[in-house]
Amino acid sequence: MDNSTVFELPEISLYSFDKNIKQDFFLNRMIELFKHHQNNCVEFKNMMQSIGFSDKNVSKVEDLPFLPVRLFKLFELFSVPRENVVKTMTSSGTSGQSVSKIFLDKNTSMNQTRILSRIVSSFLGGTRVPMIIIDCESTIKNRNYFSARAAGITGFSIFASKKMFALNDDMTLNIEGIKTFIEENPSRTILLFGFTFIVYQHFYSELLKHKNVLDLSNAVLIHGGGWKKLIDQAVDSNTFKAQLKSVCSITKVHDYYGMVEQTGSIHMECEAGFLHVSEYSDIIVRRTKDFSICKKGEQGVIQLLSLLPVSYPGHSILTEDIGSIYGEDDCSCGRKGKYFKIYGRLKNAELRGCSDTYGERNKRY
Repeated sequence: MDNSTVFELPEISLYSFDKNIKQDFFLNRMIELFKHHQNNCVEFKNMMQSIGFSDKNVSKVEDLPFLPVRLFKLFELFSVPRENVVKTMTSSGTSGQSVSKIFLDKNTSMNQTRILSRIVSSFLGGTRVPMIIIDCESTIKNRNYFSARAAGITGFSIFASKKMFALNDDMTLNIEGIKTFIEENPSRTILLFGFTFIVYQHFYSELLKHKNVLDLSNAVLIHGGGWKKLIDQAVDSNTFKAQLKSVCSITKVHDYYGMVEQTGSIHMECEAGFLHVSEYSDIIVRRTKDFSICKKGEQGVIQLLSLLPVSYPGHSILTEDIGSIYGEDDCSCGRKGKYFKIYGRLKNAELRGCSDTYGERNKRY
């Protein structure tokens, strides 16, 4: 098929399609992607043939098969000529773990950036803002071979009118630098971005040693990358938000859920505390014993679908995360579409999130 058909993502709303409109639009686009990857990725074609997949048997999104996310650690999968790959992204991993390799061509990379920008802007507003990155600058040094952590920092930096790194390269907190940055941007919304465990360990924990040194009451924090290390410390989302507020007066805190295999298709936490799919993505929760569909509120393993992966077959993946869907089209925040929560990892699954793998590698902190 003509690749340009798949590359041209429509300019649609993010959170306004009701169930029936979303189903028809999304299913048609997903079938196009399945055909594209079967035609252009030999390994994907062989896997689909091995399970007898035919799009003629697909009548709803739940009928779509998936690739286990761990396959991206075992195979180099791409659906464009190798010479078209402009960037290779890797998942986070502890020492000794294999990592996923995700191959991006120019079009896929541009689409990921565009949709990420639209999703986050719908929460932040349309203008760029001063940004404090709760990490160190050395994380993003290699521009061609990105870790998930570096990709997250670089991706969210598109929202910055100017930026600073809150941590020195030895991961100590540059409090004076942050204070100066805040003073230079009075009365402006400031975006803070970081990975959950790093925010907690190197930002909150350090501010706790001081008394009211930062006023971030006018700031917004967006964080993501895994909760396992904090849950082990009995720190859940509500505790995390309350503790941050106590040390810097910040009240606007949004978690997000995403992974390097579907960069750009992030799921932002709304004001009601739920994660949301956009019109460019979808979620299915399956029972681990037979992959049947879970009921509303029932916990199972998450299948993520996205319209963005074109240069590699990451459009339908089975994660190793456990979650549940709470509803569709009726969240109190007003956004339509499915809304859900994540509860953790499958038992015996490898550590995966940027926060979790960082914490495991850096226990000395």
